[in-house]
Amino acid sequence: MKKTRVTEEQMVTTLRDAAATPIPAVAKQHGVAPATIYAWRKHCGGLEPTDVKRLRQLEQEHGRLKNLVADLTLNIDVLKEVSRKNW
Repeated sequence: MKKTRVTEEQMVTTLRDAAATPIPAVAKQHGVAPATIYAWRKHCGGLEPTDVKRLRQLEQEHGRLKNLVADLTLNIDVLKEVSRKNW
């Protein structure tokens, strides 16, 4: 099946609809699986659209920083190994 990207605003709108009506009906109305709505609720239950955007930005920044730390740690280990061999 083709995966479609849903914006944060659409996710929050769907979750708000799911709070008022049964989840299977909301899932059918918005064209997503009920399991998807449960996953969205678990991930960003009571957040506003701006909060969801900020959360996604923070997750991307966190991943980028983890990569930087991993690269720097590798560089430090290589430099330590080289300095041990020189002495």
